[in-house]
Amino acid sequence: MPANATTSTLILIDYQERLMPAIANASQVLARAERLGKAAQLLGVPVIGTEQRPEKIGHNLPPITALCDPMLTKTTFGTAASAIEAALAPGRHELVLAGCETHICLLQTAMNLLDAGYRVRIAADACGSRFAEDRELGLARLRQAGADIMTTEMLLFEWLQDSLHPQFKAVQALLK
Repeated sequence: MPANATTSTLILIDYQERLMPAIANASQVLARAERLGKAAQLLGVPVIGTEQRPEKIGHNLPPITALCDPMLTKTTFGTAASAIEAALAPGRHELVLAGCETHICLLQTAMNLLDAGYRVRIAADACGSRFAEDRELGLARLRQAGADIMTTEMLLFEWLQDSLHPQFKAVQALLK
């Protein structure tokens, strides 16, 4: 079943100031997350952010912070499904996740949401870890648990559904 913009919410996880310099391919991961968040805004998809102990790791980088409303602060590695549920708009049962670190905070948040019965999609190219093998194994585990693993571009074209969509050209411009 393709992703649907009218039932999706984007969750951007822990793109934090002190964490991002250690993430492999950090600039590409961040660029894909920004692209995803900007497209979500164009298509009316709500964007929720999370930060792991910002007093220690710093806040999310400004381009991510600007996209998120609300921003959830946490001490647990995985954001609890109940915290996300409290921030969800009615009818938003497809959750698209992207973030860092793939094999820790993103993985545990996704597992919590899968356990709570949500349809979970992972924008893999907007996810990062310090080490490539951790990222790859995190994505493999998520696939095995039932999450849909996608790229940002796959997701955006599923959200658009049609080249006649009123936001097609604006989203397409983000991909160039």
